Amino acid sequence: MLKRIFDIVFSCLGLILLAPVLVVLAIIIKLDSKGPILFIQPRVGLNNQDFNIFKFRTMYMESDKKGLLTLGNKDSRITKVGYFLRRYKIDEFPQLLNILLGDMSFVGPRPELRKYVNYYPKEDLSVLSVRPGITGLASIEFRNEVELLKAAKDPETYFIESIIPEKLKLNKLYIEKSSFWFDLKLIIITIFRVLTK
Repeated sequence: MLKRIFDIVFSCLGLILLAPVLVVLAIIIKLDSKGPILFIQPRVGLNNQDFNIFKFRTMYMESDKKGLLTLGNKDSRITKVGYFLRRYKIDEFPQLLNILLGDMSFVGPRPELRKYVNYYPKEDLSVLSVRPGITGLASIEFRNEVELLKAAKDPETYFIESIIPEKLKLNKLYIEKSSFWFDLKLIIITIFRVLTK
């Protein structure tokens, strides 16, 4: 209950305080390249239910047709503004709305695409018993995921066979250790990592 209250209060505050910034960012995104301001994509959330995740669009239109995985921070599909938004995780700001709606939390397992959740072993589906988050143990550990994928000979296979299993271990560990104070610790670590990147 405390976690949900925290999510509601701070997502509301964030949306109110950041409203002028969000409007400016929306204008910049629109001027930078053709396409919608938001990137909306189905992800798997609490209790294995799909929901639409909101992000600022950081790629050119129809980039997902060239692959679902982002390969490196210099992926040619990323727009000029998108590179900046991704670097400082600003593209995640619209997920404050997901948190307010109850689809997500500030901290939890990162929500994955259904395509990749289908590779989860049955015993690992327990990671879907909590709300997904903007950050978490796996998100912090794999903050350089796009670079790992870029270096892989077969990014798709590497993601499925190597990254997903490690993320599942970390997500299950998070659930075991989960507490309000542990969440605050992970939020502080995430902010520090973003600011010092």
